[in-house]
Amino acid sequence: MTVFLGLPTASPGVGNLHAATPFPTAAAEALRDDQLRRNLSHATRTIRGRRLQTVAELDDWEQLRAAGAAIKDDVLDHLDRYLLQLEQAVTARGGTVHWARDAAEANAIVVDLVRQAGATEVVKVKSMVTAEIGLNEALARGGIGAVETDLAELIVQLGRDHPSHILVPAIHRNRREIRDIFRREMVGVDPALGDEPAELVEAARAHLRQRFLTARVAVSGANFAIAETGTLAVVESEGNGRMCLTLPRTLITVMGIEKVLPSWRDLEVFLQLLPRSSTAERMNPYTSMWTGAVEGQEFHLVLLDNGRTATLADPAGRAALRCIRCSACLNVCPVYERTGGHAYGSVYPGPIGAVLTPQLTGVADHPHLPFASTLCGACFDACPVAIDIPRMLVHLRAQAVAAGARQRRLPTSEAAAMSVLGWLMSSPGRWSAALRALWLGRVLGRRTGWIRRLPPPMSAWTRSRDAPRPPRRPFRARGRRR
Repeated sequence: MTVFLGLPTASPGVGNLHAATPFPTAAAEALRDDQLRRNLSHATRTIRGRRLQTVAELDDWEQLRAAGAAIKDDVLDHLDRYLLQLEQAVTARGGTVHWARDAAEANAIVVDLVRQAGATEVVKVKSMVTAEIGLNEALARGGIGAVETDLAELIVQLGRDHPSHILVPAIHRNRREIRDIFRREMVGVDPALGDEPAELVEAARAHLRQRFLTARVAVSGANFAIAETGTLAVVESEGNGRMCLTLPRTLITVMGIEKVLPSWRDLEVFLQLLPRSSTAERMNPYTSMWTGAVEGQEFHLVLLDNGRTATLADPAGRAALRCIRCSACLNVCPVYERTGGHAYGSVYPGPIGAVLTPQLTGVADHPHLPFASTLCGACFDACPVAIDIPRMLVHLRAQAVAAGARQRRLPTSEAAAMSVLGWLMSSPGRWSAALRALWLGRVLGRRTGWIRRLPPPMSAWTRSRDAPRPPRRPFRARGRRR
């Protein structure tokens, strides 16, 4: 028995954590899509409002947040012990535990297990971690089809698209677009299918029913794992996950190692935090739990590292592993609301993706993501396990800047500008002179009150936003006068 803790980072290029297009380029393209921005604005505003109402029902919400954070921190402090306890409990109840260092190892384990079961198709419960490692693509390379059974994931799969939200992967699609996908891709669907939610759900149900009844292998993720008993838990809204977990003869669960909880009592806290933060519900409609293998079924648990122990090793960044994938931070983020999830180039978009992805892969793979935030702090306020995302973003920005400086022989224009700014601000006399010189900027903005263009290096700022016209009398001058 070997525990793979203390590994460096994920293998570059494996899985869906690595972006082909840098965030600034992808975000600029997304901002030109008016339909995308309308879909995102409507969806996030609706979820945001409902969540605030549901959270306000609990007088002890802040105490629950603190409890969730404390439990997760205890898990991270003693991760090796809880993982071994989980492995022993699962094995004692007839399950088999596999350890995967990275995406390539996890994919190879799952493909081999499916082949051993003699299956050429698997049904899947919605799972972020299997999307992270690119399991569907690996199964396809092995000649095995994967059928997503979560409605939103099914829409994404049929549309040959990529998820753009943790909880609502098809949030960037409206009902008319979904209807068109179903008409085009579902065999035997009614050509007159409408775009009412009930009609779309019924079409998906009919499409999936035969797959559930014939599937021999299912693949799931896990929201939580209880170390003391070896129990796995999946929460969902549609009931499709329960069909996957119970009907096939072989069940394979792929789980990130940070999902373990010490005891059932700890689960109580998260079953209150998660539904209110994600779907704005008091409890999840379906909570499925299983312990080891049931009679007639084979159960395998794949415990995945894939950069998590590297994240754990960073004292300033390890709290990102508290994340319970509720997506509350996405729904309040002004950057996400305007760019959508595809711009982040990772299966984990939004504020949590901007800190988690660079840590799983190494900051050098995603030097732009820590800058994909206004640092407004809304994500911290919304996070049910109190992850201080803005502080982590600043920490990762420092790493990205330092790594960039080491790779360049000459400083960038931004670094040169910051050096000049530091030199000016280190002397009251120089700073006062600089403020007086800024008064000249009033000439540039005299017509509209805004400065549209500045010379290099400040042109990098005015290419994407306007600068305000300097005031007639600086604040310091007004203070001296009074």
